[in-house]
Amino acid sequence: MFRGRTAVFADQVIGGNASLRLKNVQLADAGTYKCYIITSKGKGNANLEYKTGAFSIPEVNVDYNASSESLRCEAPRWFPQPTVVWASQVDQGANFSEVSNTSFELNSENVTMKVVSVLYNVTINNTYSCMIENNIAKATGDIRVTDSEIRRRSHLQLLNSKASLGVSSFFAISWVLLPLSPYLMLK
Repeated sequence: MFRGRTAVFADQVIGGNASLRLKNVQLADAGTYKCYIITSKGKGNANLEYKTGAFSIPEVNVDYNASSESLRCEAPRWFPQPTVVWASQVDQGANFSEVSNTSFELNSENVTMKVVSVLYNVTINNTYSCMIENNIAKATGDIRVTDSEIRRRSHLQLLNSKASLGVSSFFAISWVLLPLSPYLMLK
């Protein structure tokens, strides 16, 4: 499973660096890793939870193809499957699940999915937010529609502040390392 993709820094273990380098990270690498070290100076252990996932910033547009006033929220890549929630600045606390339709389409690499959500019966002079979230990230696309203009804004937030973010261009996904015990030092 890891053949040819790992490296240790043997010359640095004596100084307390028991790092393991994993190259060409894959979705199948997700899981909890346990590190046990025993040297003449002592022993120790650490756990690392490695999560894989994909996320992208949604784009919200007015859907001119619909029969009524509607908004279309699209995000090209998510994994695992996220939840989608619509919110409105004017109608705070409103439940838009009855007037929205969300679909998930598997992308060509058969791993990530495209998220499309349409919100119907929107009103002018209001700001709407499309929030997409899974266990790794939360992304929000806002749109303000008035008689004279359309303004957009988007935001992406990782849900664990200790996360390290990297990108794998092969899978076109992002991955996140979440340390449970971030340091293992032997003295």
